Amino acid sequence: MSSQTPERFRDEYQAGRYAFERGRYREAIAHLEAAREEVARQSRLGGEVQMWLVSAYQAAGLRQEAIALCRELSRHASFETRKQGRRLLYILEAPELTTRPDWLVKIPDLSDMEQGESKVSQLSAEAVAKRRPPKKQKREEVPIDWSEVNTEDNRFIWIAIAAIVLLLGIWAGWS
Repeated sequence: MSSQTPERFRDEYQAGRYAFERGRYREAIAHLEAAREEVARQSRLGGEVQMWLVSAYQAAGLRQEAIALCRELSRHASFETRKQGRRLLYILEAPELTTRPDWLVKIPDLSDMEQGESKVSQLSAEAVAKRRPPKKQKREEVPIDWSEVNTEDNRFIWIAIAAIVLLLGIWAGWS
């Protein structure tokens, strides 16, 4: 290995994770595959890169590649990587559930968001207008008739205050 290999690995790995976290899965695959070539595949770090690669394959719609890589990872030298590989393989090989269209929420396409925020603001304004209930009319406040309110001293308050003062006095005496 040359002295440039660790830096190249680090750069490719970070670029792959960065692209994955921003939804650019094809770009993430390219970077993660390059990072995988710069590290020993059976090392802990090699397993970590390959787990990210499985996620990128799955997100990009490359299900068969993800399954094949998970099968490799289920025989990895690192116990944790083997365990995660088996768990992911179990999930990827599980039958896909069917859902009715009315159970799903339609998410607008935000791919043009970098070009301008106008579509997003229109969509959010429409959504808010649909969800907002009609405004209620304010009720008239009725003035309080203080002659009907019981304002006499309550004995409980005086007992509570006396108990607090007594407890504070005892506590101050111990200090």
